[in-house]
Amino acid sequence: MKLPAEVLAYSRQALERLVSIPSVSAEGRALPEAAGAVAALLTELGATAEVHATAGAPVVFAEHPALPGHPTVLFYNHYDVQPADPLELWRSEPFELTESDGTWYGRGVSDDKGELVSRLAALRWYRDEHGTIPFGFKFVVEGEEEVGSPNLAGYVAAHAARLAADGCVWEFGGVTSSGAPMTYFGLKGIVCLELSVKTAGYDLHSALGAVVENPIYRLARAITSLRDDAGRVLVAGFYDDVVPLTPTEEALLAALPDEAAELAHEYGVTSYIGGVTGTEFQRVRLTEPNVNFNGFTAGYSGPGSKTVLPATASAKLDLRLVPRQDPAKVVAALRSHLDANGFADVELVELETSEFAARSDADHPFVQATLGALRDVYGVEPVAYPNSAGSGPMHPFLEHLGLPVVGLGCGHPGSRAHSPNENVRVNDFALGVASVKRLLELFGGLPR
Repeated sequence: MKLPAEVLAYSRQALERLVSIPSVSAEGRALPEAAGAVAALLTELGATAEVHATAGAPVVFAEHPALPGHPTVLFYNHYDVQPADPLELWRSEPFELTESDGTWYGRGVSDDKGELVSRLAALRWYRDEHGTIPFGFKFVVEGEEEVGSPNLAGYVAAHAARLAADGCVWEFGGVTSSGAPMTYFGLKGIVCLELSVKTAGYDLHSALGAVVENPIYRLARAITSLRDDAGRVLVAGFYDDVVPLTPTEEALLAALPDEAAELAHEYGVTSYIGGVTGTEFQRVRLTEPNVNFNGFTAGYSGPGSKTVLPATASAKLDLRLVPRQDPAKVVAALRSHLDANGFADVELVELETSEFAARSDADHPFVQATLGALRDVYGVEPVAYPNSAGSGPMHPFLEHLGLPVVGLGCGHPGSRAHSPNENVRVNDFALGVASVKRLLELFGGLPR
């Protein structure tokens, strides 16, 4: 698909401007500069933009009022990016937008600066074509998404009145490997933890392993007590607040393509837990909570051997949650499980701000308008997930604002977000812009 020449030129210029700013939140780099650049782009679009201080990175808020009788759309995006390391694996400078074979490269070109620019381009295109923008639009663009959005929930709660809208477009989306448009209406929640155990004052000679407990064995036993071989979490009370899917959500699952084999090939996976396929694969992946271990640290792992009995061992894990599960209750249940099973000495520490799960009503007119927009632009039925398997700070927008939230955009499975050579295909970008514009025409341009 081709965008109007002026819209494409605007998009590239805006993206060059943002990608050139190394706004790495994990390193605290260039965040005020990036916030200022985003505010300037929104001001150029005719919105009133403000940069709000938080306990961390600033939040950019912008608004353009609706004409009487028209609804308001809220956009959530973020201007922070992941570190560019390892630099030697990049084909070009990470903080410089480059193009090759119809693809743009650069850190943030997909996650999330490219998505932000696609929203701006859609609004500009709408204005150029229709002469005016009758609906209202607002933006919340934060700078801490890549480090867990520790200040976003408080910001949304404190500014709920100003953020009032009729629907919210989330930060990302795109196409499947077959090229079909993909959308989702929610995200899983998440809790990130570290478990650790200490059995000695310092590393000992391994000859003492016959009489001194090894922390690796102890922590491994604690870890294996959390989940059975079928993937079910064994923590008492873990599933107590999980609610059944609605008939509409069940229908969405049943309509999804069987992606099990395709994703297994993509990920280099030989089998799935329980051998799940088809709808059951999607049900487990998207709508059931789970526990996952991220890494294990203990002992000696250098070259050769070192006969040592380590003093400490630690493991990092995340718990992916579904709607109605309370992160605090889940952490308390995990602590109780460890204590009840003889692991009171295993220390449990939360690593980041936890996030509740979120899932919008799939029958809401805003959700249905999104599906209609994708059908109109791509000419095929969209792949509609009740929620993504990933997590993010969506819950405050449902809890404090009562908004339906949808995700759509311009990414693709090979976008390499968070990796070297992050990219977006220009044609996918154009389709993403057109999809947002069509959504605005179907929903934002209609009288309330």
